[in-house]
Amino acid sequence: MRSLLILLALCSITFAGTKVTLDNSGILVIDGHKTFLLSTSLPPMPGATDPHGNDGLKVLRDDGLTFVRIRPTSPHDWTEEGVRSIKPWLDAAADAHLYTWVTLGELTATNPKKPENERLLRLAINLYKDHPALGGWKGYDEPAWVKMPAEKLISARKIYRDLDPNHPVIIIQAPMKKSLPFRPYSDAADIFGVDIYPVAYPPGNHSDLPNKGISLVADWTKIIHDAMAPKPVWMTLQIATMVTLNPGKTLRYPTFFQQRYMAYACIINGARGVNWQGGERPLAFNERDTKLGWNWTYWEKIMRPLLAELNDKSPLHEALIAPDSKLPIKVEGDTGLEYCVRETGDEIFILAAKREGATVQMKFTGLPATEATGSVLYEEPRKIEIKNGEFQDWFGPNEVHVYRIKRKA
Repeated sequence: MRSLLILLALCSITFAGTKVTLDNSGILVIDGHKTFLLSTSLPPMPGATDPHGNDGLKVLRDDGLTFVRIRPTSPHDWTEEGVRSIKPWLDAAADAHLYTWVTLGELTATNPKKPENERLLRLAINLYKDHPALGGWKGYDEPAWVKMPAEKLISARKIYRDLDPNHPVIIIQAPMKKSLPFRPYSDAADIFGVDIYPVAYPPGNHSDLPNKGISLVADWTKIIHDAMAPKPVWMTLQIATMVTLNPGKTLRYPTFFQQRYMAYACIINGARGVNWQGGERPLAFNERDTKLGWNWTYWEKIMRPLLAELNDKSPLHEALIAPDSKLPIKVEGDTGLEYCVRETGDEIFILAAKREGATVQMKFTGLPATEATGSVLYEEPRKIEIKNGEFQDWFGPNEVHVYRIKRKA
């Protein structure tokens, strides 16, 4: 009898659903644990392996991802068959200790003329709301761009809330002036973001802002952050996208230097999560990746070392889930530098990224009493000298520095 009770207890733990909330600074709190969203969409299929024969989803988690965005695996996406085809991906994600945000496409906009859509939306929520891998629901894609009325999404949001109050809804908007204003959609989701892919030939053609540099990601992070405050922001960046894959386009990937700048630019401008899109795009596969069904070449070369800086094993992790500091730290010099300040324990972290332009020397001021030197993370053994609450450093275009400074005891 005792063995049976233990088995039942273990089963209840295994299949318990998650409770996902947001703290006052917009960070995800999953079953009481703060989590910085590091995600990819779409990930390897359930059961797919990396080039070394390891389970693909488990490799992504080992590299530092916390989430993956998934969708129906059936060709009949927005049917009952499609809805039910999501479960193997959820099960595989749970086995890999990954959370998911689930795409339900056109089902996420109510339409009195299509009552079947609402039935299927309710079916999906009821099927998966208690799945241990569920972390959130992706709402209608780029609704402002396609002029989907906000009221239809707000109505769908009520269905989500009524059936599943434990998981947020996320809406990602398009980076076009035609999408503005974003604010009418504020009641349609809990988390908002923009997908922006500036690395292409010609540069910056995924957006119609005057800026064509990769600092477009900073522009759009700030736009969506300011428009939807106090709701948090997750930004989506590129691996391989339609901007470089459609007929007549030239395939182009972000370099490590570009990808690193874009990720930090998002974080500095308020993003509480970053998603990378396009690892599953077949037109971007080389011969080896074609056999595996996923872009492991780009992942190993660019994404793995970048995630080593940001994942939950990195020295920066606690700063990523901390609120912005109120320390009066300022910068003197070129206005193209953007930065944020975080505090954890007796340490101060300054994340700073320079937009395009000239190489300049910047002065940081307003630090409290600290040790005389600080480290520059990921550039070791380089250090900065601090005197009277000030230090200086050089920044080239799109260069990132991450400073770790200890207060005096």
